[in-house]
Amino acid sequence: MSRKVVSITEQLVLPILEQMGLELVEVEFVEEGKNRFLRVYIDKEGGVDIEECGKVSESLSKKLDEVDPIPYAYFLEVSSPGAERPLKTERDYERAIGKGVHIETLEPVDGKKVLEGILLSTDPLTVEVEGKEITFSKENVTFARLAILIS
Repeated sequence: MSRKVVSITEQLVLPILEQMGLELVEVEFVEEGKNRFLRVYIDKEGGVDIEECGKVSESLSKKLDEVDPIPYAYFLEVSSPGAERPLKTERDYERAIGKGVHIETLEPVDGKKVLEGILLSTDPLTVEVEGKEITFSKENVTFARLAILIS
């Protein structure tokens, strides 16, 4: 059910975001305690504001009411992914060059499964992180996000 809801929500929200010049970061449908949440994370260069989130929420809510993919009560939340947004697409990685990143790997890289540092470069197959200037395969990445690094 969760994957179906996420897929339908993505199909409904993408035209709304395109019209507003925004991008979809992630959609998640989760159960927390007795409540269900449909969360839509949006962004644009320079970030999104609460007014944009409100407009997307209103438009998406109308579309969801028409299609009705969720047969029970839930909360719709539309927000920015925050300062430590996930890196999922090649474009996300490219925009993160020169910024702090937190990367978790399947297999250890230089003896570690968690790497933090400045992203130096990326291409479709590899990532290079400052620190010890480690280059490793993106196939080894299980999770990546921007990171606020404290020196």
